[in-house]
Amino acid sequence: MKQMLILVVIAMLAGPLFAEESILIDFTELKADIHVRVTDNDTGSAPNQNRHTMMDYAHVAGGSFTTQQKAVMRTSLAIENWEILLASSSRTVENVTMSYTKEAPSKQYGTVMGVRVHFPVEPFNSWAIIKPPFEIPAFEPQAEIGDDGAIQPSGDGITGPSRFEAPAGENGKVDRTKPAYGVVKNVGVIKSVAVNVYGLNFPHGLSTIIIDSQGNERTLFMGYLQFDGWGELIWNNPAYVQEVRNRDIRLIPLYPTSTPFIKFGGFLIQRDAAKVGGDFVTYFKDVRVIYDLAVMDQDRDIEDEALWHIILDRETARKTWEMEQFGQTQILRYLEQTKQAKEPPFNSPERGQQQQQ
Repeated sequence: MKQMLILVVIAMLAGPLFAEESILIDFTELKADIHVRVTDNDTGSAPNQNRHTMMDYAHVAGGSFTTQQKAVMRTSLAIENWEILLASSSRTVENVTMSYTKEAPSKQYGTVMGVRVHFPVEPFNSWAIIKPPFEIPAFEPQAEIGDDGAIQPSGDGITGPSRFEAPAGENGKVDRTKPAYGVVKNVGVIKSVAVNVYGLNFPHGLSTIIIDSQGNERTLFMGYLQFDGWGELIWNNPAYVQEVRNRDIRLIPLYPTSTPFIKFGGFLIQRDAAKVGGDFVTYFKDVRVIYDLAVMDQDRDIEDEALWHIILDRETARKTWEMEQFGQTQILRYLEQTKQAKEPPFNSPERGQQQQQ
């Protein structure tokens, strides 16, 4: 009874005292810094992938692919790999072709994410989702990445923090003052979300997409982009209860519980039918969150996880599932890329040079 009382008191007092702020994703960290071959005969040298966020999907390719083909089955969260999904009514060839992301040099922040969306010029509602090239994995282990994009997992390849979390500090724990690469763990109730975005007086609405540990997506409306220059759009949780005496206090088992997390799912741009259509441009620097901790770090007498491995087994199964989902989509894209026409257009200068040779 005494122990239960102590836990209740801790739960009542912990709310506002242990709120954390973390950088969920910082696009200045996603600049392309290595060159990875995308085809068997790729001889380029310009950086095209982000070293830290490299992912290898060759292990789910099956036995029909050659070793050379599997060697190029890699991708990353490099800025120019991000995708723009338009509303079905706006998904014409012209609009899709003219909607893409690009590295943008900022005098204030360095390299940030630039976004161009080509909305229909006709007066009807439309939207566009700016999404990562793959769903950011929450359990991808730390690894050493070579200059060619080769991935070598560190340690046993299973335990330890995710590579898409913020890097570990001197104590071996995640340093929440450093930017993450799309994943923040031990998240209870979200209090606020902030986006550092560059406005160009477009009247479009901006929302942030957050995915929780249960796979549920939440679309948080941040505000409108009708301003000039860098600005901070903030979403404050209307259901957040600041006064702990008014909170619903519950006791839950301390073990085994998987630590809840959130990950970045993308941005949603909404264009109203009465507003201007055509090209839309904006830039993103980072996304930050303020939240309550879900679990307090405690120095316990018995290391439960070291004895039972229940959480490890669950997270390993989840990691395997994430990689299978990620890999299948990338394989289909690789096949589509290899089937693309390689010949230059009939009226292009390259074709004229070939004929002269």
